[in-house]
Amino acid sequence: MKGRRLKTAFILGAGLGTRLRPLTEHCPKPLLPLNGRPIITHVMDHLLTIGVDRFIVNTHHCPQAYAMSFPDRTWRGVPIVFRHEPVLLDTAGGLKNIEDLLSEDEAILCYNGDVVADLPLQGLCALHDRERTEATLLLRSTGPLLNVSIDEAGEVCDMRHMLANPGIKSCLFTGIYAVETSILRFIGAGCVQSIVPVLVGRIRERPGSVRGLVVDEGAWDDVGTVDAYERLSGKGAG
Repeated sequence: MKGRRLKTAFILGAGLGTRLRPLTEHCPKPLLPLNGRPIITHVMDHLLTIGVDRFIVNTHHCPQAYAMSFPDRTWRGVPIVFRHEPVLLDTAGGLKNIEDLLSEDEAILCYNGDVVADLPLQGLCALHDRERTEATLLLRSTGPLLNVSIDEAGEVCDMRHMLANPGIKSCLFTGIYAVETSILRFIGAGCVQSIVPVLVGRIRERPGSVRGLVVDEGAWDDVGTVDAYERLSGKGAG
């Protein structure tokens, strides 16, 4: 991976998985089995294709299950650092909560722990490394929720219609994105906050600070419901 700036991957594993109950009553959603192994291991394998050398995973619901699934705190020889959240902090709050672990990282890759995908990640890394915007989002042209707007230059100009700027194209946000660790200064410590308003705030204050890359190759699925989980379990992913 050119530049080796994106060496750490933050996998968001702390969600409650309420839409997957009763499957998630005693198991974090990323640890549900998919073709014989936890969903999160498919995420990790995907990230290994771009050469990350450390995983950080936040936990909340049933944190002991992660320790049982990864007793040696590694996957395929790559170390895993777990960071527990006694209070669920959401995506931006969870990112801020690992700030002390990122002192040697200029940028990191974030990946929702309930996503199963095999789309190429190299373009995202190359674009973020070249442009060094505050964030670079991996997008899709089609999907269930097209609520990220990009302009002619590929810059993200709106998310969830919060800025009333439709741009030229509406896209799906895959939950995979690269961020400069400098963006953490815009997130309050201990705050329960989604990454979306943080990014929208940066777009408002500094247009062009968030870019998007549309990648329609490969597969992408959000394992958010029982139906989606059962469908993926039956199609032989991974």
